[in-house]
Amino acid sequence: MNEENKRLETQIPKSKFEFAKRSGLENSENISGESVGYFKDAWRRFCKNKSSLVATAIIGFLLLFSLIAPVISPYTVSYQDDRYKFCPPENKLCVSLGLNFWDGCEKKILPEHTFQYYRAIGTETGENPIKNGKYKSELRKNGSYYSFRMNSVNAVGCVFLSLTKAEYASLQDYQDRTGRQVIYPTTNPSARPSEREAPQLFTDANYWYKTQLVSGKDEQGFPLKQKIAVPVFETNGEFINIYASYTGLDGYRSLRLEGQEKLYDYAIANQTGYEVRVKYAEYYRYYNCEVLKNGIETPNFLFGTTQAGKDLFTCLGSGARLSFLLALSISFVNMCVGGIYGAIEGYYGGGADLVMERISDILSAVPFMIVITLLKMHFGSTSQLLILFVAFFLTGWISMAKRVRMQFYRYKNREYVLSAKTLGATDGRIMRKHVLPNAIGTIITGSVLSIPATIFSESSLSYLGIINLNTGSMTSVGTLLSNAQPYLTTYPYMILFPALFICLLMLSFNLFGNGLRDAFNPTLRGEKE
Repeated sequence: MNEENKRLETQIPKSKFEFAKRSGLENSENISGESVGYFKDAWRRFCKNKSSLVATAIIGFLLLFSLIAPVISPYTVSYQDDRYKFCPPENKLCVSLGLNFWDGCEKKILPEHTFQYYRAIGTETGENPIKNGKYKSELRKNGSYYSFRMNSVNAVGCVFLSLTKAEYASLQDYQDRTGRQVIYPTTNPSARPSEREAPQLFTDANYWYKTQLVSGKDEQGFPLKQKIAVPVFETNGEFINIYASYTGLDGYRSLRLEGQEKLYDYAIANQTGYEVRVKYAEYYRYYNCEVLKNGIETPNFLFGTTQAGKDLFTCLGSGARLSFLLALSISFVNMCVGGIYGAIEGYYGGGADLVMERISDILSAVPFMIVITLLKMHFGSTSQLLILFVAFFLTGWISMAKRVRMQFYRYKNREYVLSAKTLGATDGRIMRKHVLPNAIGTIITGSVLSIPATIFSESSLSYLGIINLNTGSMTSVGTLLSNAQPYLTTYPYMILFPALFICLLMLSFNLFGNGLRDAFNPTLRGEKE
């Protein structure tokens, strides 16, 4: 070799050699750029997908709703009021703008006797169930009918309550202190609609006026089996009241109504204390502010109420929060357990992979429904939420393990991994530093996409009644959908908001997952538009 070099030196003299000048290296000074990391590059590619960005915003909004709604709402999941059942959604902004939409009202077309019933409530309490007092009348072959928008909260009017002497005294003191009239004159039992012929009318506190029972027809024009109470008017068209005259018995405190000269009884003695007749809107304020001390002065149901009188806004927010927390915790646990299990399978292979893969195959062959049924049979007294978590964990980590195993098989024999082995790197370091970063995109994408699948499965199980998450302080979206199903045609808002939540969640996560998959795809690293 030295002889060859000497021969070349004699053929090419040193004077022919020159040092290369830096300026002569073309593009040498133009090679410059920003150092872009893996996640920063993935974020750039993710931002190029506009649909994924919109989906991310929607997911963020749903997540904020689930966290904030139960906190800002004055109600709780366990709070319910049977007298405010099936109240339509009410948005104060729509009410202030005078819109006939989202205003807490529903359109009604009622026969005359029912229309007069609601008009009488507004006459006595001053809070008219007929929105703005506006209505239209039309004459049909079955009689006169009236169409109007009815405020369901005001339609409650007055109710009969049985109070102890202490409760009655406390309510009287509240009236004296605040100047708000809660207790209204009680009606004369002998002048009410007949208890024998119409028992449901006899116990209705809104019949404060004289009535007569006649045969009538319902809203559809079909004859009623029971007689109906038709109001009797004075010559000037005013209702004739049937308030009980003041008896002067001890223990009663009579109040004078403004503009009236007579005194009336405000209580009737019974076994527990007194039966009183109260304006429920004012009693609602008293009971919440003075007794429960929750600060609720007026009923306000943004999403309406359920068949049990619960605030749907609070229930949906609480159910959404439960779904998110359950899905996120299950996704995290499955990612950790499945990731470790799959990494060992894929990296070591051979006999370890064969044994571990058969174990996962056996577990995956057991249907999820059988798993949850067995858990319910053997741990029936345990929390339903814990049973659901264990069932999702027992079957959920297997798919993650298979996904990680495939990625480790894909990358463990790459050149940089073999170089690390040659340099003496341990298996743990190679798995953590060289293989896992390349597989992280698929792992994250799979974990994120498992969240909506878990929420949908949990909602389905709750909807079918297999899992009951409807306890005093907890509910789920599936339970809300199940309870609203019988009222789909009559009260569609009850199913609208939970169904809208599920639809937005599933659609958004699918679009988000597509963008995430492309962002973490290593073959697209550094790709430009």
